[in-house]
Amino acid sequence: MNNQSTQTSYQLPDYILSATPNPPDKRAPWYKSTAPTYAGIFLWFVFWQEALKSSNLGGTLSHGVLLGLVALVVGAAICHYLFYLVPGMLGLQTGLPLYIVGTSTFGAQGGFIMPGFLMGVLQFGWLGVNVCFSSLALAEVIPIPAKVLMVIYGVLAAFVGLKGIQYVAKVATYVPLVAVVTLIALVVSTIGNVGSFDPQKLIETQKEFLAQNNLAPAAPPLSAFGVFAVIVANVVGFFATAGAAGVDFGMNNRDKRDVSMGGLVGIALATILIAGAALLVIAGVYGSPELKQKALEAGKNAKGGAAFILDAFNLIPVVLGAGAGKWLMFLLAVAAFPPACFSSFIAANSFKTTLPKVNPFISVGIGAAVSIILALSGYAGDAAAKVFPIIGASFGPICGAMAVDYLLAGKKWSGPRAGFNPAGWIAWALGFIVGISPFLKLGVPCPPVAAFVVGAVVYYICAKAGLTTPVVPIPAKTAGGAQQAKA
Repeated sequence: MNNQSTQTSYQLPDYILSATPNPPDKRAPWYKSTAPTYAGIFLWFVFWQEALKSSNLGGTLSHGVLLGLVALVVGAAICHYLFYLVPGMLGLQTGLPLYIVGTSTFGAQGGFIMPGFLMGVLQFGWLGVNVCFSSLALAEVIPIPAKVLMVIYGVLAAFVGLKGIQYVAKVATYVPLVAVVTLIALVVSTIGNVGSFDPQKLIETQKEFLAQNNLAPAAPPLSAFGVFAVIVANVVGFFATAGAAGVDFGMNNRDKRDVSMGGLVGIALATILIAGAALLVIAGVYGSPELKQKALEAGKNAKGGAAFILDAFNLIPVVLGAGAGKWLMFLLAVAAFPPACFSSFIAANSFKTTLPKVNPFISVGIGAAVSIILALSGYAGDAAAKVFPIIGASFGPICGAMAVDYLLAGKKWSGPRAGFNPAGWIAWALGFIVGISPFLKLGVPCPPVAAFVVGAVVYYICAKAGLTTPVVPIPAKTAGGAQQAKA
């Protein structure tokens, strides 16, 4: 097996032969496509609720605000430069979607499964997270038990994703404004108290709260590096699948500048501003004696049982008042419905491609049932500890291997490889093991980034050792996107 060889006798699958590049006249500038779409992903309230989450005393603010902000900047840069930029360039050059472009890394047969089918499967993980958090927020206003709402919400999202996504897309353009307005109101109301925030006082306050409410003591505060690693891991784990999907964004871009600016603004800047705002809100609440007392009362009387509040979403009623806060949380949950539908839509498209003989109502129905079970069990509710690591472990090595494949091919798409490309699969398997290290108790710092690095290094070693299947020539119709785009 050789990285440079070609094989003319191998018959490419129909899904590759039928692929047509997105032409230049169908592409749009970054500020009309990539940037607003990615920014909308980060405006989802689950991101700014979970990105800063840690179960240790003081959470990710145990060493102050500045360290948290630095970690967000680093995490944002990793998302843009490592996870998004190469997929975006591959999409730009080829005009082809991820499940086609991925065949150069995993093979014409292997790419069908990875990343194609895997992308669809993981969408149901995101649907489960959405169902869980949105239903809990809706239950604060709608007099229906949260678990009943989870079933209704999940079924509706799956059905609309299959049949009515064109209508949801029209609404989805505007619903992120709810999150923008909420975050601005929160920051304006708390920014004056950030200078008074003391991380040591926060730790002591949390200790007292847990003791007074007969709650189990929290783990000791994280080290400075621990805080840094947790924030970066949360941000990257959240973003990993969207990074690989940069191929699908890139195929709608006109040139390199669109790819770059779309990522810098929609990914890097959005991450820093949105999660940074949430960080400042938490610090502002616990920097104010009055707001701190309100937060403690809210935590003591929480609907699901006493809990120390250390996330901006659940501090909304504390900062903006119970009445307004309840309705804003409700609107944020409603605004999360389009992303839930899009998750179902992406999964349906993936399954239609990879399982063409299976009725999508059956495949998506099974996936939606799993999503609802994840929500009902509470597993999806611990997104930072349980869902983000799996997402990062799955797509970290995919992005790492794709990046090296791109560089080895001279910063271009080499084309599909025959069968299953061993280099890609070996790189993914070893990277995935590293990525799920939190579940294996291996103690690997920042697992999603480590998974990317392992995937990249292993792919390079395997490629240099000749563990790649031959590149297969494809018709000009499919290959022509590279010449059409201004790469």
